[in-house]
Amino acid sequence: MKFLGKIYLIVVSLISSACDPFQTKIGTEVSLYESLEKQEFAFPDTLKVMTWNIKFGGGRIDFFFDCHGDRVIMEKSEVLDNMSVLSEKIREVNPDILFIQEADVNAKRSAFVDQVQYLLDNTDFNYAAYASQWKAKHIPSDGIGKMDSGNAILSKWKFTDAKRTPLPLIQSQNFIVRYFYLKRNILEINLEHKGEAIKLLTTHLSAYAKDDTKKIQLGILKTYVDSLNQKGQKFILGGDFNSLPPFSKQTSNFDDSACTDGDFEADNYSSETEWMMPFYESYKAAIPLEEFKQNNSKHFSHTTDKNGYWNRKVDYLFTNGHFVQNSGNTLQQWMQASDHAPIVVNYKL
Repeated sequence: MKFLGKIYLIVVSLISSACDPFQTKIGTEVSLYESLEKQEFAFPDTLKVMTWNIKFGGGRIDFFFDCHGDRVIMEKSEVLDNMSVLSEKIREVNPDILFIQEADVNAKRSAFVDQVQYLLDNTDFNYAAYASQWKAKHIPSDGIGKMDSGNAILSKWKFTDAKRTPLPLIQSQNFIVRYFYLKRNILEINLEHKGEAIKLLTTHLSAYAKDDTKKIQLGILKTYVDSLNQKGQKFILGGDFNSLPPFSKQTSNFDDSACTDGDFEADNYSSETEWMMPFYESYKAAIPLEEFKQNNSKHFSHTTDKNGYWNRKVDYLFTNGHFVQNSGNTLQQWMQASDHAPIVVNYKL
């Protein structure tokens, strides 16, 4: 314990005495990617849009933060095997636009495999934009080490105006945890075809906030898309909101909850039951609220238990345009690919 205390004091001293010694600060920068070999695609009348939290190519390995295991680092062969499965499933769906969350591009835990580039080179996408949400030269905790992980948007067509908008940090954390912790954001790009522009936005909101940070992030996100809507700008928004829809029959005490130390507990949404309602009230959802209300379990998209089954919905797609009626689907058959199920929907131009 004395040793850990000394380490803590050293880290505090470094952070206090230097501007950004571990290089954790993230600005508005966005990294742009292209596939090694490009394909030509005609622009369709409808876009197939997909969102998927890919769990940094971790498949169903039990990591320490889920409290089902204690893994922190993967072997490169494990990462490549898991990325191969993800690529196979994405090719099977063949989306035109893909939102991904928890993509590692330069992280020790995933053997420094650039997962955005991997997906570009092993699917039919040509272009991508990436925005970090967890970045550090070295994280001196649990053997995590170097980290660069975030959100990305993959497209078959070239886009413009890639932008990263920061979201508030968890204020209840002490400053050293907050310094190393995830910096949530909204990533957006602009896709144009025949004079019609569509804003594509993805996000991954806080999971473990013990204060009102997630509610504030949701409010900022809603205000942001409202501003687009007021300008007459069409948009598609997708991602992992870490929030349950209204009319969720279960809001706490989920059967996959294994964490007891408080840091990674995320199984009580009982005070959040209406937080997603403004999105449903203002915009069209890939999975309409009435459909979810009639059958919650058909649309569950997350579980931390690889031996269990999906037990909550936290992933979403919304638009102020037009989703093709009854085209939204939660692909629950691929439990071994990630701890989230992807959602897919057709958007009518």
